[in-house]
Amino acid sequence: MSEAVLYLFPTPIADIDINQCLPEVNSHLLLECDNFVVEQVRTARRFLRKAGYNKDFENVNFYELNEHTDLKEISAYLEPLRQGKNLGLMSEAGLPCVADPGAALVKLAQKEGFKVCPLIGPSSLLMSLMASGFNGQNFAFVGYLPIDKSQRIKKIKELETLAYKISQTQIFIEAPYRNNQMFQALKEVLSSNTMLCLGVDIGLATQQIITKSIQQWKKITIDLNKRNTVFLIYK
Repeated sequence: MSEAVLYLFPTPIADIDINQCLPEVNSHLLLECDNFVVEQVRTARRFLRKAGYNKDFENVNFYELNEHTDLKEISAYLEPLRQGKNLGLMSEAGLPCVADPGAALVKLAQKEGFKVCPLIGPSSLLMSLMASGFNGQNFAFVGYLPIDKSQRIKKIKELETLAYKISQTQIFIEAPYRNNQMFQALKEVLSSNTMLCLGVDIGLATQQIITKSIQQWKKITIDLNKRNTVFLIYK
């Protein structure tokens, strides 16, 4: 019997043809799995069908791992691996385990010594970094900034200090409906010469990846409301 594998399956970050963002081998490996850990079963099934997965879902097991999942339940999700069966982990969009709850499952799989195989796919974070012109050898993804105004201002200043002090690109995201408020806060808090890149609608026809100084951004009007956006700060 071959060794069971935990495959980390990327999913598209935009509503486009899967062949434009995922290699063909990913679809072949999906067919080697009858067990999947996903954020939402409904969207996972939709992705699988688009990827050419032709198995009967009645014979496929889905385990949900999201913000509502009790972490005590996650160990049971590894049971297929313990039985010598492959297990697939997929994010709702993009790379599993990057700004994604799947990291908890991989941590347990590594602890038990299972083989973990990450597969190639799109990442809005890295794609924005690639096109920003910022330091790609020293960067940090810090997730979401605080919602509280005073704490958010403090965090923005901390990130700006790191960008200058250790030449480190600072990358973060925000809930799409709060993007405009975040953009406004950045323009108010950051120094006029500090560089800000916005990676907007990555993968879509409306994609924009624009790098400007804060002084320049203050003269530009752009609506980020409900548009997936990656924010990057550098000196």
